[in-house]
Amino acid sequence: MKLSRPLTALALLALLLVAITPAANAKSKATVWAVGDGADGGQATLGVGQLVERGKPDKFLYLGDVYEDGTAAEFANYYGAAFGQLGPITAPTPGNHEWTLRAEGYYPYWRRVFGKDIADYYKFSIGGWEIFSLNSEADHSKNSKQLRWLRSKVKKPGTCRLAFWHRPRYSGGGNGDQKDVAPLWNALKGRAAIVLAGHDHQMQRLKRKDGITEFISGAGGNTLLPVWRDERVAFKNNTTFGALRLTLSRGLARFAFVAVDGRTLDSGKVRCRRLSG
Repeated sequence: MKLSRPLTALALLALLLVAITPAANAKSKATVWAVGDGADGGQATLGVGQLVERGKPDKFLYLGDVYEDGTAAEFANYYGAAFGQLGPITAPTPGNHEWTLRAEGYYPYWRRVFGKDIADYYKFSIGGWEIFSLNSEADHSKNSKQLRWLRSKVKKPGTCRLAFWHRPRYSGGGNGDQKDVAPLWNALKGRAAIVLAGHDHQMQRLKRKDGITEFISGAGGNTLLPVWRDERVAFKNNTTFGALRLTLSRGLARFAFVAVDGRTLDSGKVRCRRLSG
């Protein structure tokens, strides 16, 4: 750009602020979608995949289960058809359906997507939050390698952390509470604000417990299952397929359960304490 006169210091500062503000905003806010229990080759899961794609996510969390057994063919034909277009921005965790044949389906599929091996559990940061992909199918006992790793990563004060795995700690759905994943939950007490899970085939938002709001986003396309009357459940829906949308920013997560037809079924916000250091 050719300038007709020298810029004053104030004018130069204004130009610099215009130039850097969009990039700064892009880094400080992120749209994240999450769902599991689809990838079964049906029309419903294709619709959920299209819903998420239209939502233009910065990150997509797949909460596990590729039906029926997570074979290489099911990953290629079922998961790939529904969610494959989101591959480069996907952060997966394995479900119980694909874990047995993980060496055939889960590991090779994600190795091709990412160009490297995928870890059983890992972390990354986005929108001012630390995100933990944990593994309810691998060893997560009190003295496991996974728990030692998790504890080492959440030492820093603050709760702007989101963790996700497949089988929920608490659920009002047919599969119920998964007591064996208590070590994962307990390690996050006072260290995280949000936990996501699938496994139960419906949408649930549970009342905050131990400072954590748990969401179950399992309406990804496979057969919907009942949700029983449970005083711990603040919101439930098992009549429509859909996914969870999160808008993450520093100190805040805005959430919405969105039906496959675009309707917002439940929404709100979760605040967190910013991470120090």
